[in-house]
Amino acid sequence: MSNWRQLPDLGAPLPLARTEGAAVLLDLPDGERPTARLRFVDGDDLFVSWVWEHQRSSPRMTLIARDLVAPVLDRLARALPSPLPGESGVDALTRALAHGDLLDPEREQELAGMLTAALIPQWLGAELDALEEAGLRPHLRIQLSPSTAQLPWELLSTSGRERGVDMADASVLLPATLRNDPSRSVSPWSPSSSVAAVLDPVVPGFSDTSELGSVLGPVSPDSPLALAIDALGRRRMPQGDAFRRADIDRTALANALDGAGRLLYVGHVTSSTHALDARLHLSDGADAPGDTPPIGAHRPYSAAEIALGGGVGLPPLTAPNRVALIACDSGTDLRFAEPTGLVAAFLHRGAEYVTATRWTLPTEAGLRRLVPALGDRAEGMLTDAVIAVNAAHESHDPVGALGAWQREQRRLWTSTGDPRHSPIMWGAFATAWAPEPVQAPSRV
Repeated sequence: MSNWRQLPDLGAPLPLARTEGAAVLLDLPDGERPTARLRFVDGDDLFVSWVWEHQRSSPRMTLIARDLVAPVLDRLARALPSPLPGESGVDALTRALAHGDLLDPEREQELAGMLTAALIPQWLGAELDALEEAGLRPHLRIQLSPSTAQLPWELLSTSGRERGVDMADASVLLPATLRNDPSRSVSPWSPSSSVAAVLDPVVPGFSDTSELGSVLGPVSPDSPLALAIDALGRRRMPQGDAFRRADIDRTALANALDGAGRLLYVGHVTSSTHALDARLHLSDGADAPGDTPPIGAHRPYSAAEIALGGGVGLPPLTAPNRVALIACDSGTDLRFAEPTGLVAAFLHRGAEYVTATRWTLPTEAGLRRLVPALGDRAEGMLTDAVIAVNAAHESHDPVGALGAWQREQRRLWTSTGDPRHSPIMWGAFATAWAPEPVQAPSRV
């Protein structure tokens, strides 16, 4: 099986660039964390480029033949619970949970090795090896292409049972035109800021067991999730019942976000044929202000409306510094040629960190039904992820904190093979990071 130290040479680097792995250590200031911006670009083949912040004059680039990439990406898509073309949601969950690679330790390890061999250039692998041997943990800011958008960096195989999450912290890199928009202003963050908590809101016209029904099911007052939310105390907005409320519409959300430092959303997201039509489902009735067409008794809240406003009386939302969207396919931006979905919308409106999911999240009821080895032990798999993301967004470094949780889940998965720790859940999460744009000095 391939690892960083046994990667095939899939393409020739640009001439006159530093191609030895150890060269990545040159010019690195003492105490500075190595950080790279890594981009995948679709063409007839797959272009991969990266540049280390401390070596900006030496960008790297290579090309990987599409016929090497396509088969393994197809296998990854079949392993994930997001619907394939022509497939229903139920069919997708059955395929991925009952028969998929991510629930079988041997097949998942094989898939991880195949993804590594196909998608990590030998040159980059050598650099990551050199950093690891020097005791350095880099930060990789990764901008994926539409064909690679669901690639879970954290699962990629390194050496032995270790994975990418053991070697580096990874965050989602959205296009520079979004990150560096001079009109973009990042909202402030304070550990004492309020937290807008929208937890499994009731969607009008949909019963608890329907397509847009309850995600969490009944939450016991003494459950770990309830206790974690209770720990927010007076910071939680709105006050009152925490779960399964029917009064959190877009207006109530805007009110809860006034002065908030965080948004924690657990519920439903649906995507469409273009990224701006990705939809957040709150408790809005069909008569709510907005331009997104209603679904029966409910009007969804689209990425376009969040970013730009929409409808009379609906100004653009002001996003807090940190946003967590724990919902199916909430981080689908990069699947589209114009990556302007919910993640981009919240970043545009002031967020610095947005944690979202690469694929459909199975509910605990679905896991219990479709994974016989789990049974009642499926309880807590989704809520544990909610607790972990909530804790990561409370920390100084949300990217590193989420990665630490994923590393522990990886360790449990590869050491025990217990499907409770399968990457079907923890591998879905990724955090986009876009700090305040650096303004060019004005000319006098």
